[in-house]
Parts: sequence; structure tokens; C-alpha cells
Amino acid sequence: MAGSAAAGRRRPQSVSMQEHTAIDVSPGPIWPIRFISDYFPHFYRFAQPTLRAPGPRPAAPATHPAPQPQADLEPQGDSDDSSEWGSPACHLPSAGLGTLEFTLLFDADNSSLHCTAHCAKGLKPPASGSVDTYVKANLLPGASKASQLRTHTVRGTRGPIWEETLTYHGFTRQDAKHKTLRLCVRTHDQRWRCRRAPPLGELQVPLRKLVPNCARSFDVCLEKRRLTKGPKSLDTARGMSLYDEEETEAAGEERVRILLSLCYSSPRGGLLVGVPRCAHLAPVDAKGYSDPFVHLFLHPKAGKKSKYKTRVQKKTLNPEYNEEFCYAGPREELAQKTLLLSVWDYDPGTANDFMGGVQLSSRASGEHLRHWRECLSRNDRQLELWHPLDGAPLQLSD
Repeated sequence: MAGSAAAGRRRPQSVSMQEHTAIDVSPGPIWPIRFISDYFPHFYRFAQPTLRAPGPRPAAPATHPAPQPQADLEPQGDSDDSSEWGSPACHLPSAGLGTLEFTLLFDADNSSLHCTAHCAKGLKPPASGSVDTYVKANLLPGASKASQLRTHTVRGTRGPIWEETLTYHGFTRQDAKHKTLRLCVRTHDQRWRCRRAPPLGELQVPLRKLVPNCARSFDVCLEKRRLTKGPKSLDTARGMSLYDEEETEAAGEERVRILLSLCYSSPRGGLLVGVPRCAHLAPVDAKGYSDPFVHLFLHPKAGKKSKYKTRVQKKTLNPEYNEEFCYAGPREELAQKTLLLSVWDYDPGTANDFMGGVQLSSRASGEHLRHWRECLSRNDRQLELWHPLDGAPLQLSD
């Protein structure tokens, strides 16, 4: 008897696989497991294994299911608007990239789009990365660098507050119908000097539902940027450079525009031509920028007083001049002349590159003709209008 008892003490107690991995499943409410060892017993060399049988479960009280509220079958407001803009406030628990608060305002009177970046919440920068963040805006489709704006960098926080307004000049009603604003939250990391750091998150807002002269605020969840396989070969690209960021710029190129201000001044006895700014210029230099200036010429008119030019703006695709020039003469005489404006890229030591031009005269058509006639038909009335530039060289007729 003693030998058999000792042999039984030395031999570990055997447990079947069904008992070791059994899960008691029964209809009704699911009750929590009291002791995990009841279902997954552990055996230790220094202790005698013991099995604890699971205790009886209390009977579930007879309860009637609570009445569920009926779902609202008809969404409030415009259903297409909610799906296209995204929810005004994003409180999804799965939004692991954070949210971005911003405000959009389409100023139709001044042909400009204002995007105010307020703050971001719940950003998820890389574990070893920087928390110095900024917002980069891109107007699609359009020129790559001419439509890119960015805020200042806020350092050392995962909830940055920018409160900075980014303005797109020359934004018309026609642009609002087919353009999309893309906002990216990026990090300013010194490790990515040679390459562009991947964004923490981005979002895209179609602008066709913007109400002119009415601000609209957003609090939208950030999403990851989708990468698509590019047509690069293995010889010229490796690793992640094989993938290109998905762009939506297949709708055509953005036309170069210039803002002109015309006014016939009776005290000065001449035509005042103002050049406030240009927008969406094409990059000419190797680094993707230009050094533009505007050349003005009134034809036919002899002498140096017929030619003017603005100062050169370095390394920009949206230059701002705010310069004004005067052509003296009566209105009847000026109405028979032609005003030519051309935009050039300044190249020291070589010939300047032509970037586009516009011609205003009584023989023009469309907005060019309307702007010229309305200006010379009244005294002391300033008219500002955006004009697209023609890429072909201007030709004059005697």
C-alpha cells in the first residue's frame, strides 16, 4: 500500500486536452470567469498539482429586453453634404491619428480663399520622432509649389495650437467648383533633411459646397496618406521610393493669373495701373521656383514713359508687388491705345524667360475688354480684376 501510494505521488496527475481547453458556453448572458486557473490549470515542479472545479453559476434573473430606440431612417440635413465633407465633429474612438480643427472662408468679393488652422488634438507622432508639427495646405489640382502653403512650426507638444490663416489669392467661383483643399499635418524632424518626412495625417475637403462670404468650421479626423505604385524602374528607385504619393492633379494645369488695378485719375490727368500680385506662376528654376517681375508697355507711345517694370521677387510662385504706375493723357486718347503686361523670370547673365502676358485694349474681348472700357468710361473709380495670362508671346498691330 505504501509503495503504490508513493508511486501515485510521484506520477503527475493527468488532464485530458478537452478538460484543459474547455470553455463553458451556454445560451444566455456571458458570466465572467472567477479563476482563470479553473479552465487553464498550471502544474509546477515544486508543488502538488490540484484541480479546482468551477463553481456553479448563479441563475440568470428573468429580465425582459429593454426597448431599443428606433433608428432615425432619414438623416438630418443634406445627406450628400455629410458624406462629402465628413462629420463636422469627429469623436470616433478609432481615430488614432488625431483630429484637426480649421475654418474655411471663400471671399468672393476679393477672389480669395482663407484657411485658418486652429489646433490639432490627439496626434500620434513616431515613437522616436519629433513632436514639432506644422500644417501644410495644397490646392488640388494645380501647380505643385504655387499652391502649397504652410503654417509656422509649434514645438514640443502633441496638441499644437497654430491660429494662423493661409490665404489663396485669385481663387474664383470657377475654382471652387472643381478644386479640393488638402491639409497635411507634418513633423519638423532634423533626421529627414535629405528626404521629406511622412505626414502624421491628412484630410481632403471638396470646395464646391462652400458658401461665398460665409465661414465654416471643421473638426475632422486625420487619415493616412495612400501610396500607389509608381512606374519607376528598379534601377532608379529602391525601397519606399518605388511608391508615389497619390495625387489628384489629373484635371489639368493651373493657369497663371495676374491681379490688375485700373483707374483714370482726374487730379493727375492719367491712367493709373496697379500690379498688386500674381498667382500660380509656373516654376522655371531648377529648384522649383522663379524670380518673377512684371513688364508694362503702352502702345503706341514714344519715349521711356511708355515702359515700366516692377521689382524682382526672389524664389516665389505667388509674388506680391503692390506697385502703381501712371500713363499721362486724356481718356479719349488712352482709349485708342493698347496696354500690354508680361511676366518674366529674371535670369542674371542670360536672357529672361517669358512666363505669360495679357493685353488690354478696345480691340480685346471678354473680361479684358470689359475691364478696359469700364475704367476709361469714368473718372476716379478704381477697378480690380484677375486676368489669366496667355502663354504665347504678345503680338502688336500698328
